[in-house]
Amino acid sequence: MPWARSEAWQYSAGVVEFAVPIMPANDLNATLSFYERLGFENAGSAPSEWNYLIIRRGSVQLHFYGDPQVDPLTTSSSCYVFTDDADALYDAWKSVGITTDPKTGSRLQGPPVETDYGMREFALVDPSGNLIRVGSPPLV
Repeated sequence: MPWARSEAWQYSAGVVEFAVPIMPANDLNATLSFYERLGFENAGSAPSEWNYLIIRRGSVQLHFYGDPQVDPLTTSSSCYVFTDDADALYDAWKSVGITTDPKTGSRLQGPPVETDYGMREFALVDPSGNLIRVGSPPLV
């Protein structure tokens, strides 16, 4: 199938191999709305069609499956997003006004800090409790 290979290349931004996290969401439509505010777009079918959501922002893809029983305060689901400039992305997401919600743990945690392992990082917790750690090499 030649179309599948060229379409896959588009999603991988020229990378031969890549991984995509699949995280739980207690409400796929609310998850889509949350991430759309951060610049992601729905890259698949409507969430109601398959109880599944694929979103994309640039070369980053996140996948979610519907799980109304997921407890956002106890889930251990997470992923790491690499970016060229964690400070710029944090500022962009902060300007959206992500509020802290004690019922779900949802929050934007920052500003970015330099870690012992050489990355500059911040974190986002979505309304389903998924931890999205974001990092870039330290600014020189």
